[in-house]
Amino acid sequence: MLGSLFKFFLVASLWLTLFLFASCEKDTDGPLDVMGENFSYDGEGFFGSAELDSGKTIHLSKDTLFLGMGKMWTFSNCALESIKLSYSKEDSILWLMPRLDIHATAEDCAAPYYRPDTVLKVTLSKEQMQGVGIIKVKNDVDSVLDSILLRRGSFSRDTFYIYLDSSFSDPHAYPLRTKDKKKGKEIPTVIRVLDSLTPRVFYWRTMKSVCTHRVDMCKKTVADTVYPMSWSVNDTNLVPVHYACADSDSVYCINSKWENDSTELGKLQERPDTIWHYSTYYAEKIPKCGTFSQFNLSNFTVGDHVRFIRELMTPDEDESFCGPASQEEWMVYNMSRNQMVLDTGSVVILDSLKKIWKKASVAPDTLKEK
Repeated sequence: MLGSLFKFFLVASLWLTLFLFASCEKDTDGPLDVMGENFSYDGEGFFGSAELDSGKTIHLSKDTLFLGMGKMWTFSNCALESIKLSYSKEDSILWLMPRLDIHATAEDCAAPYYRPDTVLKVTLSKEQMQGVGIIKVKNDVDSVLDSILLRRGSFSRDTFYIYLDSSFSDPHAYPLRTKDKKKGKEIPTVIRVLDSLTPRVFYWRTMKSVCTHRVDMCKKTVADTVYPMSWSVNDTNLVPVHYACADSDSVYCINSKWENDSTELGKLQERPDTIWHYSTYYAEKIPKCGTFSQFNLSNFTVGDHVRFIRELMTPDEDESFCGPASQEEWMVYNMSRNQMVLDTGSVVILDSLKKIWKKASVAPDTLKEK
């Protein structure tokens, strides 16, 4: 980074000096030449951003690799002579290192600026890709700007629906999952599990409410405690007590004419409650060493279908790199957190989840399939 800044300030100073000379003129002479007739400058530019295959996760070896480069500084808008790519291997990583060659002359050019983005078409030979699982690109100051997985295989993209029965909203039913077979063929499933419970207590007092506008007379009334829709954990909740007619379901006061009296409170009481913490997972058996290159879901509503858009990478027979996947032949996606559950550091979670999946009840699937 220091090298790039040094280049920038050096060239910027040069152009500033030339600009000052160009601004000095006499009425009769016109502007002075800013460069000699034989002026020549050769060097290297630099760039601050790069992207492989538009940010995709996986690049297939049989496809063309595209490298997008941005924030390129090239001295002037006509000084970029060429962009050269050099390669190096480090274990299973193939490094791409673009170099911007600059050749400036006395030709009239605009001031230095960052060039528009440039996309390069990169062709890699079988020898260059041999034993490579990751491709990375870096600039002249060794800053890693992007990386992509290199795999041998094919992509298959599907859009499908999985129905979530209304029982998925009942924590008492967990663990619960959808069907895993359709017409004898294995299909993806959704499973919901209970992670933990958090007990808590709400504190509350009754508060007297006085009716200011009766609409009928009652020979006898009964207390009707009006509990709130939501409870505050940090404060004592004041709960109004209204009165209804004992011999009917009607309240003898217009709803808007109740006045609460906070000076007459009942004794402090407790209302126990429990927070249910649960997670929802998508689980699918995939080809050995396969992975997802894209995964999206929408319409995540209990009692309806969830739409999934999934692009699966199926490896060729000669593919020696696996995943990334949850397990060798199993992919799990945490729908609650919107992320894949990978085997790195999650083996205990995956083993436990697989056992739960096998024992979980299967929810009914009564809604017509899409």
